[in-house]
Amino acid sequence: MPSNPRFLLSIDPHEPPPGLEGAVVAIGNFDGVHRGHRAVIARAQALARRLRRPCAVLTFDPHPADFFGRDRRIFRLTSLEAKAHRMAELGLDGMLVLTFDEALASLDAEAFLREILLRRIGAGAVVVGYDFHFGARRSGTPAFLREAGPKFGLQVEIVDKVVADEDGSLDAVSSTAIREALQRGDVRAAAGLLGHAWSLTGLVIHGAKLGRQLGYPTANLAVDPSCQLRHAIYAVEVALDGRRLKGVASFGRRPTVDNGPPLLEVYIFGFSGDLYGRDIEVFFVDFLREEQKFDSLEALIEQIRKDEADARRILGA
Repeated sequence: MPSNPRFLLSIDPHEPPPGLEGAVVAIGNFDGVHRGHRAVIARAQALARRLRRPCAVLTFDPHPADFFGRDRRIFRLTSLEAKAHRMAELGLDGMLVLTFDEALASLDAEAFLREILLRRIGAGAVVVGYDFHFGARRSGTPAFLREAGPKFGLQVEIVDKVVADEDGSLDAVSSTAIREALQRGDVRAAAGLLGHAWSLTGLVIHGAKLGRQLGYPTANLAVDPSCQLRHAIYAVEVALDGRRLKGVASFGRRPTVDNGPPLLEVYIFGFSGDLYGRDIEVFFVDFLREEQKFDSLEALIEQIRKDEADARRILGA
């Protein structure tokens, strides 16, 4: 997490966390922290400055879709840790996380407002997006909040939708649209919706070390099983020790080698060092080609050379 002495991460608070009493609270899932989410956060920060109060976000884990889907997991764009990192970078004072379980899902809209927002969070004002719903059977709507909030002394602001392009010809920016773009491998489209390149953060693990034998040593990351990024080769950047390094990455099952479980393999240009056991963040800049099976390791190496050249051209490396 970036250096931000004010930032507080609070999981399942039962009373207002010290320093966040009376905060202006932006509420949502914030999966991806995309342009629409940042519009809600920016409105909350502006209101907090006017009211001279702290500003925080309230979010949920697991994702409500995972709770209601039971055995079917949603493609998570941002882990809880990465989400906290983004919120700290945006200058917020804190992130409040509620465990989304049967007890929370069964609260009706008024109980959520009274028990969660007022008693446990101690919110002084709330900001939500135009399509935010909460409470049992999604009974809580922006209209409900706008009407009921002032009765409890809660200031409420609703943020209009943020469209995918400036002339408004496309649909609103949404986490669903970003997931669909990533499933196609269209990481450029995803970046346009997010406002930044989409990234994966993971622990570097030991692999078969075949890349080293082929002349292309890679950092191997086991990613969240929910990841539905298209299996393909990508031009990437890697955040490491305050630097942004350039490289090429393969995400998939390695059909030429073992057709194993999905693995992210990253070759960082010009890098030599030990990354085992470290968390690194990989930013997906452009799609190069789909994953494919080659007849020999020699043919694979020849294609890897072409992939490196294409990635260097795209990244200006």
